[in-house]
Amino acid sequence: MAIIHRCMVELHDSLYFATREIGRLYETEAILHNYALCYALGLVDNAAYTTQVAEEDSCRYFCAEQVPKYEQHLTALNQAGIYITPGRPVSHATTLTTWKYANNNYHVEMEKTQKNIPSFGRNKEIAPESQFEFFAISPQRLKFPRWIRLGKWASKAEVAILATEEVKPSAKEQEFTFPYPLNPLDVMFTHQIFSYDTINMPPVSLIRNVKMRGHCYYWEELKLKIPAMMQYRF
Repeated sequence: MAIIHRCMVELHDSLYFATREIGRLYETEAILHNYALCYALGLVDNAAYTTQVAEEDSCRYFCAEQVPKYEQHLTALNQAGIYITPGRPVSHATTLTTWKYANNNYHVEMEKTQKNIPSFGRNKEIAPESQFEFFAISPQRLKFPRWIRLGKWASKAEVAILATEEVKPSAKEQEFTFPYPLNPLDVMFTHQIFSYDTINMPPVSLIRNVKMRGHCYYWEELKLKIPAMMQYRF
């Protein structure tokens, strides 16, 4: 038996993270990666969810090394039975921002430049009021903070649980299509994947419109089959 929460995130600020860098253009894909959602929702290293990690891997103000520790952090969520799917856009718009910066090398003797060449770039960001939907699966009901921060700008976003369903995994393996985004590493070891569309983005590219075979949960109201037995794998 598992409890699935259908959740909505609504942006109250522009959201930016560099999914792709095309010359001077930095583009934000309209997808919320499930790793990012785990951190933003406060699920990592949190006693309230029994997901504490070893002291040397804990999330502190000062970090001696700036290296992601997804395996050390998200394995604790596996042990607690908590899984978050990537967030798909329900409605979204984008904005294009041009920025320029000056070189401030104070106390450095510099030669006078012969040409006035500005340093600039353009950000494609997700606009405020855009909405994203994701699922949270756990053995018990979860409570999330109403306000979270996302992306490079720590943009403010509102979280709401739209519905909660208590479901059992299917007794037999079934063939079905899941239209929402998935992390392929989390389903490829428990399900047979036939076809999918790829969403290229770091740190792990996602897939959607996934035709697969395996155990699943069935959400009656949504007429949706959700893959069961998903865990974070690295």
